[in-house]
Amino acid sequence: MHASPRPQSFARSGPLSGAVRVPGDKSISHRALMLAALAVGESRINGLLEGDDVLATAAAMRAMGATIERDADGWSVAGVGVGGLLQPQQALDMGNSGTSTRLLMGLVASHPITATFTGDASLSRRPMNRVIEPLSLMGADVTASPGGRLPLMLRGLCPAVPIAYRLPVASAQVKSAVLLAGLNTPGITRVIEPIPTRDHSERMLTGFGADLTVELENGERHIRIRGEAELKPQRITVPGDPSSAAFPIVAALIVPGSAVTVENVGVNPTRAGLYEVLRMMGAEIAFANPREVGGEPVADITACFSTLSGVDVPPELAPSMIDEFPALFVAAAFAQGRTVMRGLEELRVKESDRIATMAEGLRAIGARVEELPDGLIVDGTGGDPLPGAATVASRLDHRIAMSFAVAGLNCLAPVIIDDMGPVATSFPDFENLIERLK
Repeated sequence: MHASPRPQSFARSGPLSGAVRVPGDKSISHRALMLAALAVGESRINGLLEGDDVLATAAAMRAMGATIERDADGWSVAGVGVGGLLQPQQALDMGNSGTSTRLLMGLVASHPITATFTGDASLSRRPMNRVIEPLSLMGADVTASPGGRLPLMLRGLCPAVPIAYRLPVASAQVKSAVLLAGLNTPGITRVIEPIPTRDHSERMLTGFGADLTVELENGERHIRIRGEAELKPQRITVPGDPSSAAFPIVAALIVPGSAVTVENVGVNPTRAGLYEVLRMMGAEIAFANPREVGGEPVADITACFSTLSGVDVPPELAPSMIDEFPALFVAAAFAQGRTVMRGLEELRVKESDRIATMAEGLRAIGARVEELPDGLIVDGTGGDPLPGAATVASRLDHRIAMSFAVAGLNCLAPVIIDDMGPVATSFPDFENLIERLK
């Protein structure tokens, strides 16, 4: 959704210090707009991430009848009610947002409308079959491009068919798509989750008044939602995005003498794996002022320069930090010894193939990396700077761009990111924030 490439250089920095805030949580921002658009009445949202991905969600919900406006006090959303989505008059351009696409496919699947989904070059390479399968079982008719990719056309069925669906892969997006489809489906729709994933959808659906229950059975989460719901408007405050907070936190850990506080960060246990792993590595990280905002746990996180040690990252933590692995790869590159990270097949189908792209970039700036089918092995420098002096391809991936920007802060020669434009999808103020910490 940006124009020509915008290269940027990041050079070795003195100590980073200060207190900053990162943009609102992207996952929660998407869901807040969608559920507010399905409520009857006006909802208010503060702290919404105003990046390209979330703005694409807002545009799509407007195209299906919701009134969404930005004012001096935040965002207002006048919803159409569950079952009230209107036929969009043109294709829904989702830009770079896989979350928007998969969740909105769920919404459309149980409404009597047809929607065509398009996206940018990166999104158009991402597979949608994992969502198409359960939505087809509910009665949606999907015509996709080869490989189950965008552009695709989805024709919803009303009434849709309630299903019980066991997730074949750990995916909060697939889980959420089925639950959102279940909102307008008669009866009870069930999702069985063998491995827990982020639970923002369950928390927010409950907050809006949906009849949703979660039970643990034989070690699996069984989530049930009763359809034909009536959602009530809410006032929502979106906490800071832990995936965005990962970048200033890792920067503080690897740049000597640094001490950085990131305020108002979401610390939902289903998203907090990064902090657990960094502490395993010896990172000095402290949580302060814990509180709950809009049903989500929040804290202020302080990170100080630390002597990190390589670890074997437990694969079972992967779902709780899947978006933070690019930042962790950078931290591992400056640790003492070897860090082994496996069970990360999901990274192959993100905005880019994040395993291959990070391995390529880390080698370019002088790190020692072994690429595995399902992860990376990184042999760190023991805290010494990396050589740098390379141009890194971001592959239209915002998290790749920010990861190597952070790495450049402790390289002997500057690191050039070939295009910082994609960062606008999740963290429009990233470069300014880094400058404020110097």
